[in-house]
Amino acid sequence: MEANILVYDVGSTYTKAAAFRLEGEDLAFLGRGQHPTTLDDIGAGARGAEEEILRQGVTFAADMARYSSCSAAGGLRMVAMGFMPRVTAKAAKEVAMTAGARVMEVVSADEPPEFREEVLREIRPDIILLSGGTDGGDMANVLENADIICSVRGEGTVILGCNKFAQAEAASRLKGAQIPCIRVPNILPTIHELNVKPARLAIHEQFINQITRAKGLKEFRDALADKTVIPTPGAVLLASELLARGSYEQEGVGGVILVDIGGATTDIHSALPELIDMNIEEKGLVVSNEKQFSYRTVEGNLGLRVSATGIPEAVGDKAVLRAMDHDYGLEPQDVEDYVQLLEEHNDHIPADEKEACLDRALAACAVDVALRRHAGYYAKEADPVMGIMAGAPMGRDLRMVRQVLCVGGIFLHCQGEERRRIVENTFRNPGISLLPLEEPDIWFDDQYILYAMGVLARHYPDAVLSYMKKNVIRKEKE
Repeated sequence: MEANILVYDVGSTYTKAAAFRLEGEDLAFLGRGQHPTTLDDIGAGARGAEEEILRQGVTFAADMARYSSCSAAGGLRMVAMGFMPRVTAKAAKEVAMTAGARVMEVVSADEPPEFREEVLREIRPDIILLSGGTDGGDMANVLENADIICSVRGEGTVILGCNKFAQAEAASRLKGAQIPCIRVPNILPTIHELNVKPARLAIHEQFINQITRAKGLKEFRDALADKTVIPTPGAVLLASELLARGSYEQEGVGGVILVDIGGATTDIHSALPELIDMNIEEKGLVVSNEKQFSYRTVEGNLGLRVSATGIPEAVGDKAVLRAMDHDYGLEPQDVEDYVQLLEEHNDHIPADEKEACLDRALAACAVDVALRRHAGYYAKEADPVMGIMAGAPMGRDLRMVRQVLCVGGIFLHCQGEERRRIVENTFRNPGISLLPLEEPDIWFDDQYILYAMGVLARHYPDAVLSYMKKNVIRKEKE
């Protein structure tokens, strides 16, 4: 068949491409290809992925529209500077969630100015998120941090998302020191409200500016239909959000949990459409709730290669052995030796079924820890000061979620019950966590095209939603 849409994903190791045919609101997947990413010319890797698709018998229309996501830049280094530590940390995490940034450090008014200056000099961030003060609240800390940034004179861009009454003076001081800054609405206008989208878009623009410095990437971007590149994690999350919420024309499937296991991190994302219309009083204080529609946690010490040693450190060697779906008579030292091998050789492929079983066990433990950290819990004890009763639900409430989407190479390399066990045991034994009350339906991104769904969701939401409801959330379970 002839493809009229092609979606790339430029990664640090491989450049992928997925071909589709769109006719009206009917979207059909035709094939996918990949090629090692070519750092001397990004376009060469993209063409290699295209050629693999052509070899599958797919042809390309003359007017084919091309789109792309990208994770090759690795994410901008970001430092968040604010007033209150817990509030600044939460706001920074939410701002960076899909924008292509990595929060390297969070500093607040609790740290002395010399420490804040040292952080900026050591990290040399690409982005400084300067927050602090609700509108009409604290101004002194914002201006003090602006002066610290001016004294360091780094090369990063400052995103001014602080008290609106302090922004003009802070911007004036930064511009006087020739430090680029972008003003956006306060990310915390009231103690009940997070307004992260404008700051997120500003960081996304900086992400685009950074990756277009790579050889050939400017020309690659200019050939795209929308002349833009979306950070890959953001694209995956856009797909799950559309699936959960729906479009103007179609209903979504309701709450969705996304489990994404990679070599360096295990990411959990949940989209709960029932929270969209909740008023700010019902949500409560920003610092003590997780009642955003879309919420993501990243466990940077739980990965299957780069940070493999973090998994037994988190759960213990014996827990990894208990998670194995076959008994090979292994000892705790065997687990230690294997994760050390994985960290030293990130490209290691299991040599036999015993190592493959260990991989699955490590994945199961990583998912278990990550899901429990993402979900809320039942309070064990009463807290009269905070007005909390014993047994009260706290944090992110996932009890009504019915759909779980799983993404990652580990799920592509095993099938059937083996891969289902990686995630389902946590849902069968929720303990005090606010995980689904009933075992949810578990689905897998078998064709590795969820990133493409997110990219296309911005342009063809109804066609993409229909496709995902038929082919991702399938009627018949495997």
